[in-house]
Amino acid sequence: MVKIKPFAALRPPKEIAKEVASRPYDVLNSQEAKAEAGEKSLLHIIKPEIDFDPIIDEHSPAAYDRAAANFKKWQARGWLKQDAKEMYYLYAQTMDGRTQYGLVAAASVDDYLEGRIKKHELTRKDKEEDRMIHVRIQDANIEPVFFAYPDAPEMNDIVKKITESQTPEYDFVSEDGFGHHFWVIDDEALIRRITGIFAAIPAMYVADGHHRSAAAALVGQEKRNANPNHTGNEEYNYFMAVIFPESHLKIIDYNRVVKDLNGLPPAQFLEKLRASFDVEEKGTEVYKPSKLHNFSMYLAGRWYSLTAKEGVYNDHDPIGALDVTTLSNEVFDKILHLGDLRTSKRIDFVGGIRGLAELKKRVDSGDMAAAFALYPVSMKQLIDIADSGNIMPPKTTWFEPKLRSGLMIHKI
Repeated sequence: MVKIKPFAALRPPKEIAKEVASRPYDVLNSQEAKAEAGEKSLLHIIKPEIDFDPIIDEHSPAAYDRAAANFKKWQARGWLKQDAKEMYYLYAQTMDGRTQYGLVAAASVDDYLEGRIKKHELTRKDKEEDRMIHVRIQDANIEPVFFAYPDAPEMNDIVKKITESQTPEYDFVSEDGFGHHFWVIDDEALIRRITGIFAAIPAMYVADGHHRSAAAALVGQEKRNANPNHTGNEEYNYFMAVIFPESHLKIIDYNRVVKDLNGLPPAQFLEKLRASFDVEEKGTEVYKPSKLHNFSMYLAGRWYSLTAKEGVYNDHDPIGALDVTTLSNEVFDKILHLGDLRTSKRIDFVGGIRGLAELKKRVDSGDMAAAFALYPVSMKQLIDIADSGNIMPPKTTWFEPKLRSGLMIHKI
């Protein structure tokens, strides 16, 4: 069973919350972040390379030093203030008329290390170390991780009562059109009850933020090992998460573009695809995959429907049932010989939030040779894979909207 606790968040005064809040560090490149960052934006702390002209390497000592200096400056100027007591918080996001409600809490390092917080992606050591440096220099979890949990009816009732009876502390629409709503839970009896509800939940699942989760847990472990008087109650034994009931979450497609066809002319490439797929030309209008095991491909100015033939996928195996597995095995491996997709320079990944028109644009520009769109993975598939101890292929899930950074920070 999982363990969570309330914490005293460091967060912006309500009148400047929208100015401080930013998109996460990993959805903007440095140039985009520099263009987007206002004076009070958290981007100056999570992407500090933008403070230099020209922009410097984000992994340089000077960038890390600037991150630490900016974090202190934001607190000194009152742009970030710490709550006086430990509390839970609710953070809701609205996109396309749909709102998802998450509990902001401190999750247990032990739960992560011992597998009660379950993962579905591999992490890279270089990215882990980068995030670990940020946690070490700030002594804080600056950005939350994004967890899911099996629906708990009592928790759903609590959320409904709070959101219907209390005015949000923060309530704004960000420049991308998404709504952000934030409530404070300061009632002691309610805080105890929420802690008790989660004590009966068997597992939580990392939806987004695998590297941040790993980094926070590893720094917590470092601090534990360095403290001869460790008790287990120290704040470094926990890290910040926003935890959503699984029924609230929607995974959108995560698509692929390839730079070349491994020397094959388009007609020959199409012929090879027919060994594993029923191939149907759809013309020049954008074609979106209609169901599991159906793919969309854009090649040489035309859209195609690719439907995987029986036998090339395995619906009785959590990994074998994934469309990313079919596409990787039957196209990227057998035909294109791309190698390790995590390191190959011949493939790129495009989040579905950009739409299928982005795939067409990348191919029509000559930058890419072909694009493939996939039907989105379901939350059930994600949980089945995590529960079985398996790992999804890289870049399988895309969650939207992303959590806004800067609405709350957890000091450790």
